[in-house]
Amino acid sequence: MSRVHVLRHGHVHNPDGILYGRLPEFRLSDTGQAMAQAVAGHLVAVDAGIGRVVASPLLRAQQTAAPIAAAFGLDIATDERVIEADNIFAGERTPRPIDFIKPKNLWRVRNPWTPSWGEPYVEQASRMRAAIIDAAAASPDAPTVIVSHQLPIWVARCSAEGRSYVHDPRSRECALASLTSFDVDGDSIVFAGYETPAGHIEVPR
Repeated sequence: MSRVHVLRHGHVHNPDGILYGRLPEFRLSDTGQAMAQAVAGHLVAVDAGIGRVVASPLLRAQQTAAPIAAAFGLDIATDERVIEADNIFAGERTPRPIDFIKPKNLWRVRNPWTPSWGEPYVEQASRMRAAIIDAAAASPDAPTVIVSHQLPIWVARCSAEGRSYVHDPRSRECALASLTSFDVDGDSIVFAGYETPAGHIEVPR
């Protein structure tokens, strides 16, 4: 089996509380940079022997990948398939629960199963699965790190574990700069563990 670690990017500089989705300009905060360094240090300390680093094209993912690539003397491969999920709320202030019952939002949230407000879960699962399998095939003898985003990572884990995709976002086990690991054998993907190597870093409120 090949091991693939899927890493959520670090904390983002977002003083206006925007749901940034796929917006390209959002970068890591100083805290996010520290998180990325902490993950790189953790992987070196446990002698992870990373053989490949892949990242979403979004700036925050590329910045999170950079210290890991540097620590192992690797380049960053960019993969569009591990980008953030599309979301029609992107560019707006992050909605509060009460906002979802406003008339303009009722149609947007009418269907939690697809979901109606963004990229279908099944499409996220399919692209993440393909990216993880290809990453394992490209580095069969050494683990790969893929830097992605919370929802696609969670959907990939749900797919591997046979869970329903429908969920409360607050229940996702996918903290900032966390590692969700998978073992890949051909077309088979098995959830292999979850770690928070940057969990000791306080997130600004």
